[in-house]
Amino acid sequence: MNNLENETKQWLGLPLNLLWGYVAIALFMTGDGFELAFLSKYITDLGFTEAQSSSAFAVYGFAAALAAWISGVLAEIITPRKAMLLGFVMWCVFHVLFLVFGLGGKNYFFIMLFYGIRGFAYPLFLYSFIVMIVQNVKSTQISPSMGWFWTTYSVGIGVFGSFIPSLTIPAMGEMGTLWLALAFCFAGGLVALVMLRNVNSYSPMHGLSRQQKFSELSRAITLLVTNRNILFSSWVRIINTLSLFGFAVIMPMMFTKELGFTTSQWLQIWTVFFATTLVSNVFWGIVGEKLGWIKVVRWFGCIGMALSTLSFYYIPQYYNTIAEAGVNGAGTAEFMVAWIPAILLGWFVAAFVPMTAIFTTLEPKHQGAAISVYNLSAGLSNFLAPAIATVLLPYFSFIGVVYAYTALYLFAFAVTYFIKVKQPGFDTEIGQGAEQKA
Repeated sequence: MNNLENETKQWLGLPLNLLWGYVAIALFMTGDGFELAFLSKYITDLGFTEAQSSSAFAVYGFAAALAAWISGVLAEIITPRKAMLLGFVMWCVFHVLFLVFGLGGKNYFFIMLFYGIRGFAYPLFLYSFIVMIVQNVKSTQISPSMGWFWTTYSVGIGVFGSFIPSLTIPAMGEMGTLWLALAFCFAGGLVALVMLRNVNSYSPMHGLSRQQKFSELSRAITLLVTNRNILFSSWVRIINTLSLFGFAVIMPMMFTKELGFTTSQWLQIWTVFFATTLVSNVFWGIVGEKLGWIKVVRWFGCIGMALSTLSFYYIPQYYNTIAEAGVNGAGTAEFMVAWIPAILLGWFVAAFVPMTAIFTTLEPKHQGAAISVYNLSAGLSNFLAPAIATVLLPYFSFIGVVYAYTALYLFAFAVTYFIKVKQPGFDTEIGQGAEQKA
């Protein structure tokens, strides 16, 4: 799939020939991210329960997982650019239906239906661009290129996607903010459609029969059976973003209803989290090439996320208790203290960036299928995070969900010892603690 003879021109790992694609991702994910940190609370404000709100996100995540699964191979079948266009059109259509008939009509069936179908759209746009990256850079450039991919993703879904609503919700309300999201997604899709038209975007399956194409699509599942390293890597990737997607659902409720923060304050805390990833995504993408992919994922990703997940609950809770007791003042001080776990979470969640390079290296002859497994794992994370919250919230409250995520990060730490992958530039399999070549 990746047979480039010359290294792509880059700036600090950013492939310059794909610059406008990164811009498109930032714009599109800004619109897609508007809802992330306040929609769960808004659904409960409409009169639905916390469990119903979490269930809507779980359905959304399940649809996203399905789309993530097929996106890598679909992009190879119809080209990455066409797959991005398909995702863009679907997102815009079903977002309008979701707002008009779901939230606007306060109809839970339509909320689940249209929000779920819309969840199928964004992975087609987002993850198809990963295939375009792999088609346009050398294997040694994939990790830093993916660092920039997740950085622009964070710029959109996290920084602008959280900060802009913190300003627009007081001015135009939640529904007005969600309508504004459409403009950003439309702009991102338009940039991709126009500015990537001359970028290398091809179908390596052109000329294959329909049966052969479906066979390659099914390979995205059979790899989990035939390649044990892919299976273990999939587990780690699923666990990677549990706190990201889970906290977006449960923390707006904890911070606003239990700790007394305003919605705008919570959105700005969430912005701090994503702003941190702007640096950490690039940092860990580069460091992964120096220290070793598995080593970075194991010690800084798994252990770092276990500790920062706990801190996201305990630090705000502890300081809020002190403030209420009159030892310290509430308000600005509490708000600033809540930045600490947000920064920690943003720093360590990015240590999983090398996972893309691990997947494609484990299956060099079927990189599209390997990317589909990676994307499926990312989508399952989007599904499992709110699903875990839905199951545990009624019985164990917020702390039970936090403990569950923490335990899974420790499980992922153990799993990394079973992943064996030969990283270019290293003498032995990284799972055994390789030394880098001089």
